[in-house]
Amino acid sequence: MIEESTIWMSLPVACVLIDSDDNIWNLNPAGEGFFNSSSKALIGKPIWDKLVVDAAIDQALERARKNSSPLFVNDVDVGTGERPPMLCNLQIAPLAGHEGMMVLMISPRELAGRISQSHGVKSSAKSAIGMAEMLAHEIKNPLAGITGAAQLLSMNLSSEDLELTDLIVEESRRIVTLLEQVEQFGNLRPPHLSAVNLHDVLDRARRSTLLGVGAQMRIIEQYDPSLPLAHADGDQLLQVVLNLLKNASEAAGKEGGTIWLRTYFEHSFSLRRAGGDGRALPLQIEVRDDGPGLPPELADEVFDPFVSGRENGTGLGLALVSKIISDHDGWIAVDSAPGRTVFRISLPVAPANAHENKDDV
Repeated sequence: MIEESTIWMSLPVACVLIDSDDNIWNLNPAGEGFFNSSSKALIGKPIWDKLVVDAAIDQALERARKNSSPLFVNDVDVGTGERPPMLCNLQIAPLAGHEGMMVLMISPRELAGRISQSHGVKSSAKSAIGMAEMLAHEIKNPLAGITGAAQLLSMNLSSEDLELTDLIVEESRRIVTLLEQVEQFGNLRPPHLSAVNLHDVLDRARRSTLLGVGAQMRIIEQYDPSLPLAHADGDQLLQVVLNLLKNASEAAGKEGGTIWLRTYFEHSFSLRRAGGDGRALPLQIEVRDDGPGLPPELADEVFDPFVSGRENGTGLGLALVSKIISDHDGWIAVDSAPGRTVFRISLPVAPANAHENKDDV
Protein backbone atom coordinates (compact mmCIF):
# COMPACT_ATOMS: atom_id res chain seq x y z
CA MET A 1 0.00 0.00 0.00
CA ILE A 2 1.37 3.41 -0.96
CA GLU A 3 2.02 5.66 2.03
CA GLU A 4 0.54 9.16 2.15
CA SER A 5 4.01 10.64 2.56
CA THR A 6 5.07 9.05 -0.75
CA ILE A 7 2.10 10.61 -2.53
CA TRP A 8 2.85 13.99 -0.92
CA MET A 9 6.48 13.87 -2.03
CA SER A 10 5.54 12.79 -5.57
CA LEU A 11 2.91 15.43 -6.36
CA PRO A 12 4.06 17.38 -9.46
CA VAL A 13 2.52 20.69 -8.31
CA ALA A 14 3.66 22.92 -5.46
CA CYS A 15 1.77 22.04 -2.26
CA VAL A 16 2.04 23.98 0.99
CA LEU A 17 0.48 23.19 4.37
CA ILE A 18 -0.57 26.37 6.17
CA ASP A 19 -1.34 26.35 9.89
CA SER A 20 -4.10 28.30 11.66
CA ASP A 21 -1.80 31.34 12.00
CA ASP A 22 -1.04 31.41 8.25
CA ASN A 23 2.49 30.12 8.79
CA ILE A 24 4.10 27.51 6.53
CA TRP A 25 3.86 24.16 8.31
CA ASN A 26 5.24 21.95 5.56
CA LEU A 27 5.71 21.80 1.78
CA ASN A 28 6.56 19.16 -0.79
CA PRO A 29 9.63 19.06 -3.10
CA ALA A 30 7.67 20.75 -5.90
CA GLY A 31 6.86 23.50 -3.42
CA GLU A 32 10.53 23.92 -2.58
CA GLY A 33 11.23 24.20 -6.29
CA PHE A 34 8.53 26.82 -6.76
CA PHE A 35 9.87 28.94 -3.87
CA ASN A 36 13.44 28.18 -4.85
CA SER A 37 14.17 27.55 -1.20
CA SER A 38 14.43 24.62 1.21
CA SER A 39 11.77 23.44 3.64
CA LYS A 40 14.12 24.21 6.50
CA ALA A 41 14.29 27.86 5.46
CA LEU A 42 10.53 28.19 4.89
CA ILE A 43 8.80 26.21 7.65
CA GLY A 44 7.46 28.51 10.35
CA LYS A 45 7.57 31.61 8.15
CA PRO A 46 4.36 33.59 7.41
CA ILE A 47 3.06 32.40 4.05
CA TRP A 48 2.26 35.94 2.87
CA ASP A 49 5.82 37.02 3.53
CA LYS A 50 7.02 34.40 1.08
CA LEU A 51 4.22 34.35 -1.49
CA VAL A 52 2.97 37.35 -3.47
CA VAL A 53 -0.46 36.93 -5.08
CA ASP A 54 -2.14 39.58 -7.21
CA ALA A 55 -5.49 39.10 -5.43
CA ALA A 56 -7.00 39.46 -1.96
CA ILE A 57 -6.08 35.87 -1.25
CA ASP A 58 -5.44 36.25 2.50
CA GLN A 59 -9.05 37.32 3.13
CA ALA A 60 -10.36 34.58 0.85
CA LEU A 61 -8.26 32.02 2.72
CA GLU A 62 -9.71 33.11 6.04
CA ARG A 63 -13.27 32.72 4.70
CA ALA A 64 -12.45 29.28 3.33
CA ARG A 65 -10.99 28.27 6.70
CA LYS A 66 -14.00 29.61 8.58
CA ASN A 67 -16.48 27.84 6.27
CA SER A 68 -14.38 24.66 5.92
CA SER A 69 -14.81 24.94 2.17
CA PRO A 70 -12.40 24.75 -0.79
CA LEU A 71 -11.32 27.87 -2.64
CA PHE A 72 -10.29 28.23 -6.29
CA VAL A 73 -8.55 31.27 -7.77
CA ASN A 74 -7.70 31.01 -11.45
CA ASP A 75 -5.46 33.02 -13.77
CA VAL A 76 -3.71 35.06 -11.12
CA ASP A 77 -0.10 36.28 -11.00
CA VAL A 78 1.89 34.53 -8.25
CA GLY A 79 5.47 35.39 -7.32
CA THR A 80 7.98 34.92 -4.52
CA GLY A 81 11.01 36.78 -3.33
CA GLU A 82 13.13 34.52 -5.51
CA ARG A 83 11.20 34.54 -8.78
CA PRO A 84 9.10 36.96 -10.88
CA PRO A 85 5.30 36.57 -11.00
CA MET A 86 3.83 33.91 -13.25
CA LEU A 87 0.25 33.08 -14.21
CA CYS A 88 -1.09 30.32 -11.93
CA ASN A 89 -4.22 28.58 -10.72
CA LEU A 90 -4.57 28.29 -6.93
CA GLN A 91 -6.54 25.69 -4.99
CA ILE A 92 -6.98 25.88 -1.23
CA ALA A 93 -8.78 23.29 0.87
CA PRO A 94 -9.07 22.42 4.56
CA LEU A 95 -6.93 19.51 5.74
CA ALA A 96 -9.28 16.84 7.06
CA GLY A 97 -8.84 16.08 10.75
CA HIS A 98 -6.65 19.14 11.42
CA GLU A 99 -8.71 22.17 12.44
CA GLY A 100 -7.48 25.42 10.92
CA MET A 101 -4.90 23.71 8.72
CA MET A 102 -5.17 24.43 4.99
CA VAL A 103 -3.57 22.89 1.89
CA LEU A 104 -2.46 25.33 -0.82
CA MET A 105 -1.78 23.98 -4.32
CA ILE A 106 -0.04 26.26 -6.84
CA SER A 107 -0.39 25.19 -10.48
CA PRO A 108 1.45 27.26 -13.11
CA ARG A 109 -0.80 27.53 -16.12
CA GLU A 110 1.61 25.66 -18.38
CA LEU A 111 1.23 22.70 -15.99
CA ALA A 112 -2.52 22.98 -15.66
CA GLY A 113 -2.95 19.31 -16.62
CA ARG A 114 -6.30 17.78 -17.38
CA ILE A 115 -8.58 20.75 -16.85
CA SER A 116 -9.60 22.35 -20.13
CA GLN A 117 -11.01 25.84 -20.16
CA SER A 118 -12.37 28.42 -22.55
CA HIS A 119 -12.74 32.19 -22.55
CA GLY A 120 -13.81 32.26 -26.17
CA VAL A 121 -13.00 30.77 -29.48
CA LYS A 122 -9.44 30.82 -30.83
CA SER A 123 -8.80 33.19 -33.72
CA SER A 124 -7.87 30.34 -36.07
CA ALA A 125 -11.11 28.59 -35.19
CA LYS A 126 -13.04 31.81 -35.74
CA SER A 127 -11.53 32.05 -39.22
CA ALA A 128 -12.58 28.49 -39.98
CA ILE A 129 -16.11 29.19 -38.74
CA GLY A 130 -16.29 32.40 -40.76
CA MET A 131 -15.20 30.67 -43.95
CA ALA A 132 -17.62 27.79 -43.40
CA GLU A 133 -20.44 30.23 -42.67
CA MET A 134 -19.83 32.08 -45.93
CA LEU A 135 -19.90 28.82 -47.89
CA ALA A 136 -22.84 27.26 -46.05
CA HIS A 137 -25.62 29.02 -47.95
CA GLU A 138 -24.03 28.38 -51.35
CA ILE A 139 -23.46 24.71 -50.57
CA LYS A 140 -27.01 24.14 -49.29
CA ASN A 141 -28.57 25.19 -52.60
CA PRO A 142 -26.88 22.55 -54.81
CA LEU A 143 -27.37 19.97 -52.05
CA ALA A 144 -31.10 20.54 -52.24
CA GLY A 145 -30.93 19.90 -55.98
CA ILE A 146 -28.88 16.73 -55.50
CA THR A 147 -31.34 15.44 -52.90
CA GLY A 148 -34.32 16.16 -55.14
CA ALA A 149 -32.68 14.48 -58.15
CA ALA A 150 -31.86 11.38 -56.10
CA GLN A 151 -35.47 11.14 -54.89
CA LEU A 152 -36.75 11.41 -58.48
CA LEU A 153 -34.34 8.71 -59.65
CA SER A 154 -35.47 6.39 -56.87
CA MET A 155 -38.98 6.21 -58.34
CA ASN A 156 -37.81 4.05 -61.27
CA LEU A 157 -35.04 1.99 -59.67
CA SER A 158 -34.83 -1.55 -58.41
CA SER A 159 -34.56 -2.27 -54.70
CA GLU A 160 -30.82 -2.90 -55.05
CA ASP A 161 -30.20 0.47 -56.70
CA LEU A 162 -32.45 2.22 -54.18
CA GLU A 163 -29.72 1.73 -51.57
CA LEU A 164 -27.50 4.11 -53.56
CA THR A 165 -30.09 6.88 -53.88
CA ASP A 166 -31.07 6.48 -50.22
CA LEU A 167 -27.40 6.92 -49.32
CA ILE A 168 -27.20 10.10 -51.41
CA VAL A 169 -30.30 11.54 -49.71
CA GLU A 170 -29.16 10.56 -46.22
CA GLU A 171 -25.65 11.97 -46.57
CA SER A 172 -26.90 15.16 -48.23
CA ARG A 173 -29.26 15.79 -45.32
CA ARG A 174 -26.44 15.16 -42.85
CA ILE A 175 -24.31 17.78 -44.60
CA VAL A 176 -27.22 20.25 -44.53
CA THR A 177 -27.58 19.69 -40.77
CA LEU A 178 -23.89 20.43 -40.28
CA LEU A 179 -24.11 23.59 -42.38
CA GLU A 180 -27.14 24.76 -40.38
CA GLN A 181 -25.15 24.29 -37.18
CA VAL A 182 -22.31 26.35 -38.64
CA GLU A 183 -24.78 29.11 -39.52
CA GLN A 184 -26.26 28.95 -36.03
CA PHE A 185 -22.78 29.29 -34.51
CA GLY A 186 -21.96 32.34 -36.59
CA ASN A 187 -25.35 34.01 -36.17
CA LEU A 188 -25.64 33.65 -32.38
CA ARG A 189 -26.88 36.99 -31.06
CA PRO A 190 -25.26 38.68 -28.06
CA PRO A 191 -26.86 37.59 -24.77
CA HIS A 192 -29.83 39.58 -23.49
CA LEU A 193 -28.76 39.85 -19.86
CA SER A 194 -31.32 39.89 -17.07
CA ALA A 195 -31.77 38.38 -13.61
CA VAL A 196 -32.25 34.64 -14.17
CA ASN A 197 -33.15 31.85 -11.75
CA LEU A 198 -30.65 29.10 -12.62
CA HIS A 199 -32.82 26.40 -11.09
CA ASP A 200 -35.67 27.26 -13.46
CA VAL A 201 -33.25 26.86 -16.38
CA LEU A 202 -31.91 23.55 -15.07
CA ASP A 203 -35.38 22.17 -14.35
CA ARG A 204 -36.59 22.92 -17.86
CA ALA A 205 -33.47 21.34 -19.37
CA ARG A 206 -33.89 18.27 -17.14
CA ARG A 207 -37.53 17.74 -18.13
CA SER A 208 -36.80 18.23 -21.83
CA THR A 209 -33.89 15.76 -21.72
CA LEU A 210 -35.88 13.05 -19.90
CA LEU A 211 -38.63 13.34 -22.50
CA GLY A 212 -36.20 13.09 -25.38
CA VAL A 213 -32.60 12.04 -25.90
CA GLY A 214 -32.05 11.21 -22.21
CA ALA A 215 -35.12 9.08 -21.60
CA GLN A 216 -32.84 6.25 -20.47
CA MET A 217 -31.00 8.44 -17.96
CA ARG A 218 -31.50 9.19 -14.28
CA ILE A 219 -30.97 12.86 -13.38
CA ILE A 220 -30.28 13.79 -9.76
CA GLU A 221 -30.70 17.40 -8.59
CA GLN A 222 -28.37 18.80 -5.95
CA TYR A 223 -29.38 22.45 -5.72
CA ASP A 224 -28.41 25.20 -3.30
CA PRO A 225 -31.84 26.71 -2.47
CA SER A 226 -30.28 30.01 -1.37
CA LEU A 227 -28.54 30.63 -4.71
CA PRO A 228 -29.06 34.23 -5.89
CA LEU A 229 -30.16 35.15 -9.39
CA ALA A 230 -27.60 35.07 -12.19
CA HIS A 231 -26.87 37.85 -14.68
CA ALA A 232 -27.49 35.89 -17.83
CA ASP A 233 -29.60 35.15 -20.87
CA GLY A 234 -31.98 32.39 -19.82
CA ASP A 235 -32.61 31.06 -23.33
CA GLN A 236 -28.92 30.80 -24.13
CA LEU A 237 -28.13 29.14 -20.78
CA LEU A 238 -30.90 26.64 -21.48
CA GLN A 239 -29.19 25.86 -24.79
CA VAL A 240 -25.91 25.31 -22.92
CA VAL A 241 -27.37 22.92 -20.34
CA LEU A 242 -29.41 21.02 -22.94
CA ASN A 243 -26.24 20.48 -24.97
CA LEU A 244 -24.30 19.17 -21.95
CA LEU A 245 -27.17 16.83 -20.98
CA LYS A 246 -27.47 15.62 -24.57
CA ASN A 247 -23.75 14.82 -24.72
CA ALA A 248 -23.88 12.93 -21.43
CA SER A 249 -26.94 10.96 -22.54
CA GLU A 250 -25.44 10.02 -25.89
CA ALA A 251 -22.17 8.98 -24.26
CA ALA A 252 -24.04 6.66 -21.90
CA GLY A 253 -25.71 4.84 -24.78
CA LYS A 254 -28.82 2.69 -24.62
CA GLU A 255 -27.89 1.20 -21.24
CA GLY A 256 -28.28 4.64 -19.65
CA GLY A 257 -26.58 6.13 -16.64
CA THR A 258 -26.79 8.89 -14.07
CA ILE A 259 -26.37 12.64 -14.41
CA TRP A 260 -25.99 14.95 -11.43
CA LEU A 261 -27.05 18.60 -11.69
CA ARG A 262 -25.46 20.60 -8.88
CA THR A 263 -25.49 24.28 -7.99
CA TYR A 264 -23.54 26.05 -5.26
CA PHE A 265 -22.10 29.42 -4.32
CA GLU A 266 -18.31 29.83 -4.33
CA HIS A 267 -17.66 33.09 -2.49
CA SER A 268 -14.08 33.58 -3.64
CA PHE A 269 -14.21 32.36 -7.24
CA SER A 270 -13.02 35.11 -9.56
CA LEU A 271 -11.64 35.23 -13.07
CA ARG A 272 -8.72 37.40 -14.10
CA ARG A 273 -8.82 38.23 -17.79
CA ALA A 274 -5.79 38.64 -20.00
CA GLY A 275 -6.33 42.40 -19.98
CA GLY A 276 -5.84 42.48 -16.23
CA ASP A 277 -9.42 43.09 -15.10
CA GLY A 278 -11.09 40.63 -12.77
CA ARG A 279 -14.70 39.66 -12.13
CA ALA A 280 -16.36 37.63 -9.40
CA LEU A 281 -18.08 34.48 -10.71
CA PRO A 282 -19.55 32.91 -7.57
CA LEU A 283 -22.51 31.04 -9.12
CA GLN A 284 -21.50 27.48 -9.96
CA ILE A 285 -23.32 24.89 -12.09
CA GLU A 286 -21.92 21.38 -12.37
CA VAL A 287 -23.13 18.75 -14.84
CA ARG A 288 -21.58 15.43 -13.87
CA ASP A 289 -22.11 12.01 -15.44
CA ASP A 290 -20.83 8.48 -14.88
CA GLY A 291 -20.19 7.78 -18.56
CA PRO A 292 -16.99 6.65 -20.30
CA GLY A 293 -15.33 10.08 -20.19
CA LEU A 294 -13.70 12.17 -22.90
CA PRO A 295 -11.02 10.66 -25.15
CA PRO A 296 -7.68 11.69 -23.56
CA GLU A 297 -6.36 13.04 -26.84
CA LEU A 298 -9.28 15.50 -27.05
CA ALA A 299 -9.31 16.68 -23.43
CA ASP A 300 -7.43 19.91 -24.15
CA GLU A 301 -9.35 20.73 -27.35
CA VAL A 302 -12.89 19.74 -26.50
CA PHE A 303 -14.20 23.32 -26.72
CA ASP A 304 -12.61 23.96 -30.13
CA PRO A 305 -14.88 23.95 -33.22
CA PHE A 306 -14.90 20.78 -35.36
CA VAL A 307 -13.35 18.65 -32.57
CA SER A 308 -15.51 15.64 -31.73
CA GLY A 309 -14.99 12.27 -30.10
CA ARG A 310 -18.11 10.75 -31.66
CA GLU A 311 -18.49 9.18 -35.07
CA ASN A 312 -20.25 11.63 -37.38
CA GLY A 313 -20.07 14.29 -34.65
CA THR A 314 -19.87 17.88 -35.91
CA GLY A 315 -17.69 19.18 -33.09
CA LEU A 316 -19.77 22.34 -32.83
CA GLY A 317 -21.89 21.61 -29.76
CA LEU A 318 -19.27 22.31 -27.08
CA ALA A 319 -17.77 25.11 -29.16
CA LEU A 320 -21.18 26.79 -29.09
CA VAL A 321 -21.42 26.17 -25.32
CA SER A 322 -17.99 27.78 -24.89
CA LYS A 323 -18.95 30.79 -27.00
CA ILE A 324 -22.17 31.39 -25.04
CA ILE A 325 -20.41 31.23 -21.67
CA SER A 326 -17.63 33.46 -22.98
CA ASP A 327 -20.21 36.00 -24.15
CA HIS A 328 -21.60 35.98 -20.58
CA ASP A 329 -18.11 36.83 -19.25
CA GLY A 330 -18.29 33.47 -17.49
CA TRP A 331 -16.04 30.44 -17.23
CA ILE A 332 -16.43 26.83 -18.27
CA ALA A 333 -14.09 23.96 -17.49
CA VAL A 334 -14.16 20.19 -17.76
CA ASP A 335 -12.50 17.45 -15.75
CA SER A 336 -12.92 14.01 -17.23
CA ALA A 337 -11.95 10.44 -16.40
CA PRO A 338 -13.70 7.12 -17.12
CA GLY A 339 -16.78 6.99 -14.90
CA ARG A 340 -16.71 10.69 -13.99
CA THR A 341 -16.94 13.70 -16.29
CA VAL A 342 -17.73 17.11 -14.78
CA PHE A 343 -18.51 20.29 -16.70
CA ARG A 344 -18.39 23.31 -14.41
CA ILE A 345 -19.90 26.67 -15.34
CA SER A 346 -19.18 29.82 -13.32
CA LEU A 347 -21.39 32.90 -13.71
CA PRO A 348 -21.80 36.37 -12.16
CA VAL A 349 -24.58 37.37 -9.78
CA ALA A 350 -27.24 39.71 -11.15
CA PRO A 351 -26.82 43.31 -9.95
CA ALA A 352 -29.45 44.68 -7.60
CA ASN A 353 -31.07 46.76 -10.34
CA ALA A 354 -31.32 43.90 -12.86
CA HIS A 355 -34.84 43.06 -13.96
CA GLU A 356 -35.92 39.43 -13.59
CA ASN A 357 -37.09 38.21 -16.98
CA LYS A 358 -39.06 35.01 -16.45
CA ASP A 359 -39.85 34.84 -20.17
CA ASP A 360 -36.24 33.78 -20.80
CA VAL A 361 -37.04 30.27 -19.65
